[in-house]
Formats: sequence, C-alpha cells, structure tokens
Amino acid sequence: MIHRNPAENIDEYVAAALKLYLQLPETPLRPSDNDRRTAETLLARGISLATIESALLMGSIRRLVRSPELLPLSPIRSLAYFLPVVEEVLFNPVPNDYLAYLRKKVESLSSREKSIKRS
Repeated sequence: MIHRNPAENIDEYVAAALKLYLQLPETPLRPSDNDRRTAETLLARGISLATIESALLMGSIRRLVRSPELLPLSPIRSLAYFLPVVEEVLFNPVPNDYLAYLRKKVESLSSREKSIKRS
C-alpha cells in the first residue's frame, strides 16, 4: 500500500478544482489566493471534485443561457461565486452520467457566445 503525504493530496485537489474553475468561460486567467482558500475549504468539507465540477458547469450554463436582452453580467472573479450552486448540488446531487451532458452544453454555449461576439 502506498501512503501519500496529505499535503500532496491537498495540493492535487486544489489544483484540480482550480483547473475546473479556470476552464470555464468568463473566469480569470489565474486563480487568486482566495480561490485557493475556497478550494481548500471545499476539500475540508469533503466535497468531491465531481460535485464541484457539476456546480461550476451548472452555474456557467445559467450565465450563458441568460437572455441577451438583459444587462450583461460582470465577469466571474472568484471561485466563491459558485458556492451557492455547490450547496444546491449537495442538496440535489447530479447523476454521474449528467456530468458529460453539462460539459458538452458549456462547450456548445461558450462556442456560440464566442461566435456571436466576433460578429
């Protein structure tokens, strides 16, 4: 059995959570120290990376399908923006097979958004 340094697990989890966050449209290019602390807090609460990814994707989709007739939202500046959606996913878990759908939906919507902005 391989025993790993707990700090490595923390670093891996935080890096994975931040990578998921930074891959989304309308998020910063680099994480802040506050983003790292938020990811560490999620780990301390025992929240899985699948739950985090589901919440991030759902939150992003909601922004991307927002009516263009409404005033534009400001860019997302913090991982903490998604904490209410994490709570929602904890209360109503997303089936594992739904995660693939959410990934494709974000990809499709963000591609569409980019083409609209170029026009």
